[in-house]
Amino acid sequence: SKSLMAINQIFLWGPLKELWDTVEGAVWRRQPESVHLLDLQLKKHKPNFLSLYKNPPKSAEQREKVRKASTEGIAIQGQQGSRLLPEQLLTEAFILSDLFDIGELAALELLLAGENQQPHFPGLSRGLVAVLLYWDGKLCVANSLRSLIQSRHGKTFTLELSGELVALTTRFTDELMSQGLTRRLLTLVSEINVTREFERLQKERGLGNEKHRKEVSDLIKECRQALADCLFAWTCQSPLGKDDTLALIAHLETVTVEADGSLDSVNLALVMALLYCLDICHVFCCRALPLLTEKQYVSAVHSRLVDGRPWKLPGLQAVCRLAWALALHALSQLPQGSALAEFTEADEALADQALLGGVFLFMTEGMLGCEGFTHDEFYTRRLHSLITDFLALMPMKVKQLRNRADEDARLVHMSLQIGSEPPSSLRKDLDHLMILIGEFYSKDPFGLELALEFWCHPESLQHTSLQGSYLGMAMQRPPHKQVVLSKFVRQMGDLLPPTLYIPYLRMLKGLANGPQCAHYCFSLLKTNGAPHGDNMQVTGSPVSWEHFFHSLMLYHENLRRDLPNADATHYRLPPIRGITQRELDGLTSFLQLLCTIITWSENARLALCEHPQWTPAVVMLGLLQCSVQPVLKGELLLCLAAFGKSPEIAASLWQSLEYTQILQTVRAPGQKQAAGIEVELNEIESSCEEYPLTRAFCQLISTLVESALPVNLGAGLRAPGFQPYLTFLRDAVFLPFPTRAYRRAAEKWEVADAVLEVFHKLLRDYEPQPSDFVQETVELQGEQVLAHKPPGHSLMFHLLNDSPTLTLCLSLLEEGVRQLDTYALFPGKKQLESAVLHCLCLLDLALQKEVVFMDLLRESQASLIVSPLEQLLQGVSSQSRRADHIVNIARYLYHSSSNPEAAFQSAKILQRIARYPNIQNRLVGDFTHDQAVSDKLMAGFVECLDNEGAEEGLEKGDDSEPAKKEARIRHETQIHILNLLITSLELKTPNLALYLLGYEVKKPISSTNLQDAGVLGCPRSCLHAILSLLQRGSERRSGPVLTSQAPHLAELCYQVIYQLCVCSDTSGPTMRYLRTSQDFLFTHLQHLPFILPGDEISALSQMSWLMKTAAIELRVTSLNRQRSHTQRLLNLLLDDQPRTQHAGNHYDTHTHLRRKLLSVLDAINFSQDVPELLQLDFFERTQIEQVIANCEHVNEHGHTVCNVKLLHRVLVAEVNALQGMAAIGQRPLLMEEVNSILQQVVERNRVRRSLSAKRHALQSWRGLVETLLTACPADLIPADDRQIIIRDLLLDLHDKVLSEDSAGELMPIVAGAVFTLTAHLSQSVLSEQQQGAGLEGGSSSGFASIANSALHLILRKLLDFILCTGGGFQRLRAHLYGSLLYYLQIAQKPEEPDTLQQAGKSMWERLTAPEDGFSKLQRENLAIIESYGTALMEVVCRDACDGHEIGRMLALAVLDRILSIDRQSQWLLYVCNSGYLRVLVESLRQDDTALQTLLSPQPPLLKPLYIYESKMALLTRVAKTGQGAVELLRCGLVAQLVECQVFDMVPDSDSHRVFGQRDPSGFIPSPLDRYRQILLPALRLFQVILTSTTTHHQQGAAQVLQWLIVHADTIQGLLRCQELSMGALQELSLLTGIISKTALPGALEGQDVNSAALPEFQGHISRFQRQCLSLLGRLAGSERERLLKQAEIAAPGDPAERREEMEVAMQQVCANIMEYCQTLLLQSSAQAQFSICLFSPSVNEPASRDGRTDLALPSALYSRVPSLGLVLFLLKNSAADFFRFHQSHRQALGKLQSLEQLPPEELKELCAALVSGTGGVEKISSVQRSLLAKRRLVQLINNRAKLLALCSYVIETCLFVMWRHLEYYLLYCTPTDPKDSLMPGASAYRSRLTDDSFGRALGLSRVSQQDLEQLQSDMGAGFGEALQRKLLEVEGLYSQVRSRYTFIQALVRRIRGLLRQPKS
Repeated sequence: SKSLMAINQIFLWGPLKELWDTVEGAVWRRQPESVHLLDLQLKKHKPNFLSLYKNPPKSAEQREKVRKASTEGIAIQGQQGSRLLPEQLLTEAFILSDLFDIGELAALELLLAGENQQPHFPGLSRGLVAVLLYWDGKLCVANSLRSLIQSRHGKTFTLELSGELVALTTRFTDELMSQGLTRRLLTLVSEINVTREFERLQKERGLGNEKHRKEVSDLIKECRQALADCLFAWTCQSPLGKDDTLALIAHLETVTVEADGSLDSVNLALVMALLYCLDICHVFCCRALPLLTEKQYVSAVHSRLVDGRPWKLPGLQAVCRLAWALALHALSQLPQGSALAEFTEADEALADQALLGGVFLFMTEGMLGCEGFTHDEFYTRRLHSLITDFLALMPMKVKQLRNRADEDARLVHMSLQIGSEPPSSLRKDLDHLMILIGEFYSKDPFGLELALEFWCHPESLQHTSLQGSYLGMAMQRPPHKQVVLSKFVRQMGDLLPPTLYIPYLRMLKGLANGPQCAHYCFSLLKTNGAPHGDNMQVTGSPVSWEHFFHSLMLYHENLRRDLPNADATHYRLPPIRGITQRELDGLTSFLQLLCTIITWSENARLALCEHPQWTPAVVMLGLLQCSVQPVLKGELLLCLAAFGKSPEIAASLWQSLEYTQILQTVRAPGQKQAAGIEVELNEIESSCEEYPLTRAFCQLISTLVESALPVNLGAGLRAPGFQPYLTFLRDAVFLPFPTRAYRRAAEKWEVADAVLEVFHKLLRDYEPQPSDFVQETVELQGEQVLAHKPPGHSLMFHLLNDSPTLTLCLSLLEEGVRQLDTYALFPGKKQLESAVLHCLCLLDLALQKEVVFMDLLRESQASLIVSPLEQLLQGVSSQSRRADHIVNIARYLYHSSSNPEAAFQSAKILQRIARYPNIQNRLVGDFTHDQAVSDKLMAGFVECLDNEGAEEGLEKGDDSEPAKKEARIRHETQIHILNLLITSLELKTPNLALYLLGYEVKKPISSTNLQDAGVLGCPRSCLHAILSLLQRGSERRSGPVLTSQAPHLAELCYQVIYQLCVCSDTSGPTMRYLRTSQDFLFTHLQHLPFILPGDEISALSQMSWLMKTAAIELRVTSLNRQRSHTQRLLNLLLDDQPRTQHAGNHYDTHTHLRRKLLSVLDAINFSQDVPELLQLDFFERTQIEQVIANCEHVNEHGHTVCNVKLLHRVLVAEVNALQGMAAIGQRPLLMEEVNSILQQVVERNRVRRSLSAKRHALQSWRGLVETLLTACPADLIPADDRQIIIRDLLLDLHDKVLSEDSAGELMPIVAGAVFTLTAHLSQSVLSEQQQGAGLEGGSSSGFASIANSALHLILRKLLDFILCTGGGFQRLRAHLYGSLLYYLQIAQKPEEPDTLQQAGKSMWERLTAPEDGFSKLQRENLAIIESYGTALMEVVCRDACDGHEIGRMLALAVLDRILSIDRQSQWLLYVCNSGYLRVLVESLRQDDTALQTLLSPQPPLLKPLYIYESKMALLTRVAKTGQGAVELLRCGLVAQLVECQVFDMVPDSDSHRVFGQRDPSGFIPSPLDRYRQILLPALRLFQVILTSTTTHHQQGAAQVLQWLIVHADTIQGLLRCQELSMGALQELSLLTGIISKTALPGALEGQDVNSAALPEFQGHISRFQRQCLSLLGRLAGSERERLLKQAEIAAPGDPAERREEMEVAMQQVCANIMEYCQTLLLQSSAQAQFSICLFSPSVNEPASRDGRTDLALPSALYSRVPSLGLVLFLLKNSAADFFRFHQSHRQALGKLQSLEQLPPEELKELCAALVSGTGGVEKISSVQRSLLAKRRLVQLINNRAKLLALCSYVIETCLFVMWRHLEYYLLYCTPTDPKDSLMPGASAYRSRLTDDSFGRALGLSRVSQQDLEQLQSDMGAGFGEALQRKLLEVEGLYSQVRSRYTFIQALVRRIRGLLRQPKS
């Protein structure tokens, strides 16, 4: 198996890709730590470099191994075990092995890699992908080698890398070189051949579609190029040895040229390598040149170049000879050169040989003609030095050339004179030299302006002053070489023979290329002119402005005479007299030179244009009207276009153009034929099939449109405007262009490109204005004609209709994408691409402007009809008969690698279209209709997103370098695609985004099963691309690369993922995929927080989206019970201990990490620098602010920002509108101020964006925290940890928000978070106490896991926060009040069971008991609150009195809470003294009207009700202290309530009617319930006031009684209530309580009651008494059982609790009435001994046996007095109830003490009372269950304790009332006459008011003797032994414990005594 291992080492792709990544990272990207990685890679790959491109050999053993792989399996590196491979795969592997002649195992590896990479190459099989990978691997090696060589230090350039890296690469490459690298490179360059490789691939079907072929051929070409570049880079830096140089020469001897006569770029690189070998200009910096040190080197090279056999390319041989000659010449000048004299003397002869070989011609055609020449700066530099060295070092040779040229010129002249042919042997070396110079310098892709070396400042040559300027630097004298070169330029122009005229002009044209060169050339032509230009005989040099313009004028003069009549037919024939061909060439050359100079130099433009005698623009326009060839006219137009670059000239050019009617815009009356350029186009150019004039005209218009577009063009002669030009361009140039004939195929696209460029500029600069839609007219020669619209308007109109223009644009796009799909080169490809780009831009601009355009059109009500472009784009294409326009646009994305700009525009258009929901659905159909197209489109989008060339952060202005511009465009394409996805995801499904992200669009989306690309045939989608963008680098410590390299892109990627997770349809599949196959969230959250110093906003947004997604993930995993996932994320976010593997190390335990959540919070900077106010000198600040406000709009992210461009336009228009000289003088200052305003606004926009990002981040953080605390299972974070975490979060939040400079905009979110956190803290502490952790409270840390000190700190910060919000922010304070309430709740003692034992403790015991944790914390809390003094009181009270409802309720609740713990009554005093209490009391009157509206049947807003309840709760709290109650009475509380009418508005309790309007949610209570919510708080408040007022009791009682009497009708109605529901019983229990304390006979004494009203008052009081007694009859007797049953039936859901409440309420009512009776009896006893009796002396049972109640006859209420039997009945029942309740109380206590031992069924039963719903109990955890059971038991025990207290009270009062009545009846009552008692028993007693005092209650007269006897016997029977025993037992069990020892006993004894009396 050893061989297998060896072979596995040679991978053909993967590791090579890794090698290239490492090299690129080290050399080009300069990544940290890269040197070490590079060293490792180079050691690993050394064999690959040494045997460059040698493939692993085949072997029989391997073949056998692979053959068996289908049956026995094979081990694959990186995978465990062996794997069986399908037969088909093995067959393909053998084919691949034969194809590339590689080892079988390597072929198999390659094929498997191809299978793995297949998703990245949609549409290709694994074999085809393997072919690509094979060559890509080769390219990686070549690129790596080239980069390593380029990183060396040397004589030509440096990459400024670290010394360590350079040392490493130099050592490595030197070793390769010594092992024969040069030979290997040369061999490979000649061996690798695209055609040969393609033949082999073709034979084995190794080529796929066009794209695959293109990619393979590109890879092979790039390999060859990279290999050749390796050699070139080496020779640039260090020379080759002798053998290597000779090998290189040998290779070049056999080189041939391409079809067009130029070298291919590979051979060019090798030629340049040789030229650098033979270069000794850098001799001074590089001493070790073999040229200088090795004699053999020189002799070998010399003999090879001089005596060698002829090369295949003599021109190339000539170039090498010239280079060698120059090298020898340079050598001869050096001291070392003397030793080599035998060679150096041959330099002249060699140069001659070179000239004979046509060296300059070959350099022009063979080298400059190669398109690769302009790709390398160092080619240019070397060739420059070659040319300039020749001119400078061999001046004699140059002179010879000139002499020979002069001689030849004479010969030519003579032969012309004789009329014979010129001799054929003429050599044109000087022509070629000049043309070479012209060609070479006219291309300057790197902006080096090397031609400057040919120019000297004229002064610097005459005298050596300091003024001489060379390259703009002051110098003594220019270098010798420069002087020689400049002399060459000037001397060649002297006495120039005619044959050299054109080459010389072409040379000058090249040398004028560049801003400074153009200036020098302009000066040269100026000085060459005649010394005085006024004599017409031109004397100066023929190469001068003077000569040239003079000739032009002469031509014009001559030709103008020939101007034909416009109607003459011979106009189209060429004129007889005219310009000869030679003159034409000369003119053309000079025009091109002129054009170059004025293009570069603005000064030249202005100087020439304004020259009074030459007037070039006029002459040229004149010539354009003459009949000259179209070519010349084209050149003239191009010159005019160059002049038009200056706006000053452009404006006058427009007028001249219009005046000369080059394009006829005004028809003369009676003119039949059209004239001007239109005729030339249609007649001359079309028939010649060449269109130079039209193209030039388009270029002129394009330039002029950019410089200036006059509105009133042509005014006075026609309707002014640009329209005729636009019409000509559209109708005569653009629309017919596809149908015209073209001799040169490329010209078709050149015409289209030129005209579309004009359209693009016009539409780009057009902003729709309302005036464009008004039909205006202008007066023209006395009649009205329609005015023209702006050209942009016309274009918009054509693009928003199904016009020929739009159709042609769309078909051009279709044609473009069809051509690109062929991947073939064709003439005009570049122009076609440019035209397509213009078309896309036009569509994009139209989409961008159409909204405004159509809005304005709608408002103007003009009669134009337009359709939105996005709808027109859905139209059917005329070519394909399908609606595929948008698909065609999208297909450009597929070509993003070759056409990034088209892809960018395409993405932009798609993003604009995607906003329309109705189009999305159609688009999904169009995109998926054809599978092949669909795959391509998907691949296109993915390719754009995957692109590695994209780079963020490059500004738009920085497009000087093409590479940078391309990187920026690629990045913006990605941004547009992501925005497209984001926009689409917000629309309804199916939408484009779901298709692009790989979801199902034909089935339900949630059924999608996302897979990694390639799994189950799943193609690579945009989701995969986005994830791979984000995942890059996420495994490293530095985190995902994208977040820092392309922050905005990363932000959008995270947003897309969040949107997928948040949408219900996509959430399931997405989260599953991210969790299982990517572990996405965990990986990314690890790297939080992202800190980007330069781009805080993006970093915050990235974190926001990520945190939002994390919150969803936590929620989902918690719901799905995926505990391990949830736990892992929680640990990541919350841990403050590092989780390490080696926990054993002692030092690990002490390190504290910052919790991830807290460090994210740290990353949100709460301070915000706000720009200071504008300092303005000219503008008015308020007006400017107004303008800024008008320019604001809400952008797509929802931020309000100011549109800076619009503002700029407004301000500049304002400045331009100023008139007068002063304004013109001030203009620069005004513009400066405009600038400062704009900068300020940009800064403001940034601040807004920054604040918005902070808000967003903070909200996401808060969302995450809240999800952590609420949605995750509680047991994942233990209680103690939970409290510590909340403490940390709270303290940090407060620290940040309370810092000096924190922004107010962030406060509301912080307040919300504080609220949630405090709520959870409170909940956590309470649940911890319930679980019994801290009940004893004695522990040192406080009574919970969180220490008291921490709690105090939280409280202080909370109060600081409340105070720092000041006057505003009331809504925000609502959150803080909520937090404060939750906080104060922590110190509230939980409900404790009443065991009835407390009374056993003595008073002393209670006083000396240790303070428990609750009281301690409460005391400390109060101390802190009071330390804030009145400032805090003021804020809370103010909020309680007015403002937002919720804020008021919470402020009232806070006041309530603080008053309840404030033992010193500081707050109470403040509230009373500051007048806030009076305000609250007086506000009750305003509440009255609002509360009345609440009782209407339709459920209104319930806010007033809640506020009222909060208010009453607070007032009740105030009333609980005597001082407070008195203060309330003083404020007139009762008087306010007396005036409230709402109490009288009792709603109907007719349940059927109410039911019909019931709120379905059950949230809004019924009107009756709402009424009770209003009444009960008032009754409670009265009750508390009556209980609290001791000193002023009388006053309080009288006021309350007054309330009762004012609302008597209502109250009597309530007391008579038919339907005794739970609510009614609550009302009654409170009402009877109040009545029993107020409606007393003496109540009105001493009060100033009007005497007339007194009887009425007394009547009311006695009515209250009667009704109370009859109520007692109902509750104690007749209805008691029925009510208890009813309670059970009414609410089956929770009967236990309901029944308990009913029982308490009923007992309470009975107790209140019995207390009332007792009070009445006691009051009366003071005056007359027994003048009052309440019960009649009969003992009949209260309830009739047949169930008929006493209420059968309503009159009975008034006529009957209840009997004493009722009291006895009540006594018996109460005694029975007492024992029942006592039993139940004991049981519950027992259960509570043995809660742990209770069976689960019983626990469930207990919980059921507190949990609604049937399945509720099942879901609760066991811990929770026992807590609930405990709570239920405590509730039960306390309920029973309450009932026991009430029962015992009722028993005592009953006994007292019975005793008083019996004593009266049996001892003091005198029976009346027996006759009167013959009436039936029931009606025997009639009640009347006793005479002696008002309001005494029921007096009873006429009691017969028989009745009394009956009473005695009945009572004796009823009050038997058993009952007495029971009563005494009650006392034993209860009353003694409660410390009222023998009250019952005494009464029982007395009653017994009375009953045993002997009958009198």
